[in-house]
Amino acid sequence: QLQLVESGGGLVEPGGSLRLSCGTSGNTYDTIGWFRRAPGKEREGVSCISSTGDSEYYLDSVMGRFTISRDNAKNTVYLQMNNLKPEDTGVYYCASTSRRLYGGTWYNRQNYDYWGQGTQVTVSS
Repeated sequence: QLQLVESGGGLVEPGGSLRLSCGTSGNTYDTIGWFRRAPGKEREGVSCISSTGDSEYYLDSVMGRFTISRDNAKNTVYLQMNNLKPEDTGVYYCASTSRRLYGGTWYNRQNYDYWGQGTQVTVSS
């Protein structure tokens, strides 16, 4: 069973940056998604990257501020988050699927098979 481990969360002031990492237990060329759950809200898709990195998808509210990337040699997917806002606060999860996802399906958490435990991101002054 594939295991995913997130890291890189923390407390940052508005306008600051963080880089999250999602490490996998073995070689994987799966589609990887990042989700977050804000307090009192449903888990939502933040970004997704295809197995080869040729396709990326983003939640509208993070477009231009977040960048997803992957290094398959290191079995790691990154989420660079810049110009963070208080509304970005939440627990961030990475998830994996062997499916190829597209613009209308990447943000549906039911399309993912494996999940990490999450890392807390808090944006506050």
